[in-house]
Amino acid sequence: MSDLPDLNGKRVAIIATDFFEESELTTPRDELAKAGADVRVYAPHTGTLQAMSGDTDKTITVDVDGTLDELDPSSFDAVVVPGGTVNADHLRTEERAQQIVKDVLASGRPLAAICHAPWLLVSAGLVEGKRLTSFPSLSVDVRNAGGEWVDETVVVDGNLITSRNPDDLPAFVGAIADALTA
Repeated sequence: MSDLPDLNGKRVAIIATDFFEESELTTPRDELAKAGADVRVYAPHTGTLQAMSGDTDKTITVDVDGTLDELDPSSFDAVVVPGGTVNADHLRTEERAQQIVKDVLASGRPLAAICHAPWLLVSAGLVEGKRLTSFPSLSVDVRNAGGEWVDETVVVDGNLITSRNPDDLPAFVGAIADALTA
């Protein structure tokens, strides 16, 4: 991963639930923290979250810093949503998660979603008129919701940042850091 700008004083919330794609949570968390950001993980429940590699291989667990109900998006400079098919499918049905992404996008603060995470944006009614990317299988969902889906490494549309998959993580994390220092 390339050198990121100094992110001291920046606060980033990551929202996820069980069966997230490991690298899509840990890489932004670790790289942004290494650059000085205070990064916290929020979930629908307390305790730990189970990570996956692909859709079938359980890997590590990650400690949860707070619940979605405890998350005040206005106290963070950005919110990141990792993918993982099961994580994204479960998170998209969480009304609190939908409200968090609505609040962040409306505030003008960066909202970053990778891989299957844009399903949450579709469910929250946030893709109409937006240009974004995702894992390719979500392209129909994005288009049906009124968004313009493109096959690009990272797409920035206003304060919305999206990427396709773990291979895009360097560009994804770089775009988040750029947005935090803009």
